[in-house]
Amino acid sequence: MSKQQLQSGKGEKRRASTGSAKSGGHALPNRAEEPPSLELDRIIHERLRLGILSALAVNTSLTFNDLKKLLNTSDGNLSVHARKLEEAEYISCEKTFEGRMPKTEYRMTAAGRRALERYLDEMEALIRTTRKTQR
Repeated sequence: MSKQQLQSGKGEKRRASTGSAKSGGHALPNRAEEPPSLELDRIIHERLRLGILSALAVNTSLTFNDLKKLLNTSDGNLSVHARKLEEAEYISCEKTFEGRMPKTEYRMTAAGRRALERYLDEMEALIRTTRKTQR
């Protein structure tokens, strides 16, 4: 992957899927048994980014400080992950001032809502497949 792809976030959306590899002593299902479109969005599949999208899915908007408290993270960490979601156009960011204080407010975009729904569907399919093979 080129340096430019890394900086632009391209290549980040690589897919992770279950294969026929062994994990923890148990064979995972082979490709014929797994759902055909089981691919996880790597942009969302990071803990803090999933947290941001989940919080915005149930709130019309949240400020930077609201998200920071809710997710118990640092300014820098939240900024980096929010920017990745912005670059993917999963969230929008509006910066304003209240008096002399800056205020950053985030909202989930329609594309972000669709991506989160797709991600959740894929995770549910992965869970169902894994549980089915353990029985």
